[in-house]
Amino acid sequence: MSDSELAAKSEGGESAEAAILEQEIEKRITEAFLVFDTQANRQADVREIGTIVRSLGLVPTEAEVNELISETEDETASGFVRLDRLLPVLTQCILEKRYRPVPENILLKAFEALDTDKKGYLLPEEISNYLREEGEPFLQEELEEFLSAAVDPSKGKIFYKDYVALLSVDDAGLFQ
Repeated sequence: MSDSELAAKSEGGESAEAAILEQEIEKRITEAFLVFDTQANRQADVREIGTIVRSLGLVPTEAEVNELISETEDETASGFVRLDRLLPVLTQCILEKRYRPVPENILLKAFEALDTDKKGYLLPEEISNYLREEGEPFLQEELEEFLSAAVDPSKGKIFYKDYVALLSVDDAGLFQ
C-alpha cells in the first residue's frame, strides 16, 4: 500500500469515527429535546433550553443559555426553539467542549475563599448574601434549591467539601 493510500485510509478512519461521534451526540441531544417537545412538533419552549442543555451534562451560565436561545429561537414562532435549529449549534458546542463543568478542585477553592475563618463550613446566611449580591445573582427559587441541596439538615451548615463532592461530574460520562 502506498503512503497516499495509507494516509487516505487513516483519514477515512478518523472521519468515520468523527461521524459516529457526531451521530451519537445528535441522538442524545434529540432524545433530551423530545422530552420537552410537548406538542410533538419538534419545538420546545425557550424556557426549557437550559434544562435540556444541562441534562446533557453541560454547565452553561444563564448568559450562555440566553445566547444559545437568541441564536436558535424560531423567527416564526417566538418563544420556541426548533430541534433542527438547535441540533447543529449544540452539536458544535459539544464538539468544541464548551459549557464543561468546573473541576472539583476549583469549586473547592471558591468555597474556601469564602470561608475566611477556615472552619470547613459556611452558614446559609453567609452564602445567601454572596449568591444574591455577587456575580450573576441567583433568583430566590434558585437560592432555595441550592440551599435545600447544600445545607446539612441536622447541623444547619454547608460543609462545602461534602457538597463539592456531590456536585462533581464525572467527565468520562460526557461526550468525549
